[in-house]
Amino acid sequence: MKKAMLLTIFAALMMISSAAIAQVTATGTLTVTATVNSSINLVFNNDAAGVPLSSGAGTNTATLAFGNVSAFGAIAANITRTTTAANFTISTPVDVMVSKANAASANYTLKAQLGAADATNTWQVGGTTVTSAAQATITATGAYAANVPEAIAITVPNATASGTAISNTINYAATAN
Repeated sequence: MKKAMLLTIFAALMMISSAAIAQVTATGTLTVTATVNSSINLVFNNDAAGVPLSSGAGTNTATLAFGNVSAFGAIAANITRTTTAANFTISTPVDVMVSKANAASANYTLKAQLGAADATNTWQVGGTTVTSAAQATITATGAYAANVPEAIAITVPNATASGTAISNTINYAATAN
């Protein structure tokens, strides 16, 4: 009997103990929505026939350093140079890749513009002269997801003083057609 009474007391204590530690819970529902927008992305890549980008390959902010250039004499590998009596032009290809996501666009338009005016030198991208005055169309129907080599060319007057640094920024804009 004592044993039965002890077991009953023990069972009662267990029930009181589990009731005391029971967790209080709450529930809720979160509705999540999103709308997918189409997008395009532009990156610069090294061209196998060109001067390697000095930084930023595979991104949309890269740097191309021609190094020391001149009308005559040695220049770095993968630079094409032409000279006339008045000036010389250096050029090298840089790959431009435009990719799309969630877009019905069949192709894109690529434009370029100099970041600052250059009254001395002439700049070209893909054979098209670019200035700081307005965007110039480089291609009207570019193919997505392909490295497209665009030659960067600078024409420098032969009268330019030795040691003159040439620097500018070329701003690109790709627009889905």
